[in-house]
Amino acid sequence: QVQLVESGGGSVQSGGSLRLSCKASGFAVERWTIGWFRQAPGRMHEGVSCISNSSVPYHTDSVKGRFTISRENAKHMVDLTMSDLKVEDTGVYYCVADPDVTERGMCVIPHADHWGQGTQVTVSS
Repeated sequence: QVQLVESGGGSVQSGGSLRLSCKASGFAVERWTIGWFRQAPGRMHEGVSCISNSSVPYHTDSVKGRFTISRENAKHMVDLTMSDLKVEDTGVYYCVADPDVTERGMCVIPHADHWGQGTQVTVSS
């Protein structure tokens, strides 16, 4: 059974930093594309950062230069390090995974077959 468990959300002031972690289990983590989606209040979810099974990253334009995605397959972990956070980064962040989509496809469409429960990130001015 695929499980994705997020941790690390919270509240921070504009310009601050947070790191989100995703613990994956129940599948061959090293073979799947994994990413982070977010959903702001009243808006559809969007792909934020995604990483291929060979650790090729993709970031949506609004977070380039501020967010970094990394994976450590041996620990079944994928991290999203967020810096210079902005109010518009507020939302529920979901760890997502899919075996059959590229990192770009996952984030751009956006599409993923499996989602975690989400963790709240709130950025205040």
